[in-house]
Amino acid sequence: MLCIKHRSTDPFFNIATDEYIFKHLKEDCFMLWQNDNAIIVGKHQNALAEINLDYVKAHDIKVVRRLSGGGAVYHDMGNLNFTFTRTSESEEDLVDFKRYTAPIIAVLQEMGVNAEFSGRNDIMIEGKKFSGNAEHVFKNKVMHHGTLLFSSDMPNISGALKINPLKYKDRAVKSVPKRVTNIQDHLKEKMSVEEFADRIMEYILRNYEDCKLYEFSAEDLAKIEQIKKEKYETWDWNFGYSPNYDFKQGVKTSGGVIEMNMNVSKGIIQEVKILGDFFHIRDIGEIEEALKDTPHEESKIREKLGQFNLSQYFKDISADDLIAAMF
Repeated sequence: MLCIKHRSTDPFFNIATDEYIFKHLKEDCFMLWQNDNAIIVGKHQNALAEINLDYVKAHDIKVVRRLSGGGAVYHDMGNLNFTFTRTSESEEDLVDFKRYTAPIIAVLQEMGVNAEFSGRNDIMIEGKKFSGNAEHVFKNKVMHHGTLLFSSDMPNISGALKINPLKYKDRAVKSVPKRVTNIQDHLKEKMSVEEFADRIMEYILRNYEDCKLYEFSAEDLAKIEQIKKEKYETWDWNFGYSPNYDFKQGVKTSGGVIEMNMNVSKGIIQEVKILGDFFHIRDIGEIEEALKDTPHEESKIREKLGQFNLSQYFKDISADDLIAAMF
């Protein structure tokens, strides 16, 4: 098994790395890695419905969709991630969550922390979650990855993922908040997240057969960069891949209340209806029609609105007001 300590903290590059080792490295792999300031959403989630968009923009938090299912998670440099990729002819053995979380639990128990597997995919300490896990399976190969909250900023976790549940109606997978904890709060000896990562890697090398440390080659890194640019940095993958959803939100402006109602399919606005107690001069149906077939993305919507003299359609209501009602 190849054992990799990945040095990048770029979330787009790192999620691309997960895909690369799964699809292009034939050997089984174990990798430790960190993302700086990112929300990683599950493959089948509505990305916009999982995030606090204002908070995400204000704190420059990257949003990246991963290959595996499950819920959205916040990553910062106090969070450590691990990935196993493995080939097996036994489907039941392949998707055994307990198998891949066992070494993490063993390391913590060696350190005097009573960690245990819980539910379908969590690891807990004293009833509080510190690790969520997800898997992607193709044929006889699995990619299992998990988070390890070590010293994460808890306010950022709640702030980044806190959303208004009335904004969206859809059938996408929703993240379920749980009480969480940091590993460092339960350690008898102080250590950094880097030292904790070393403990895990040492355990893997000591207890798994045919392990060897592996460094990505220049060719590996170039291929990962290509996957990043073609897929994981794109709006189409991170937001456009979202399931269909209906969006409804109202905002109060100096020109009155605006209520935006939209139907969105594959990230593209299909229908728009603008309601409210505002005053208008020209028929706002022209605005509604122009917004059809536009990605539910701020920059693209601003382009469309920029084609109009909005003061002729909405009295005392700006493009910023309309945008605020659409996100």
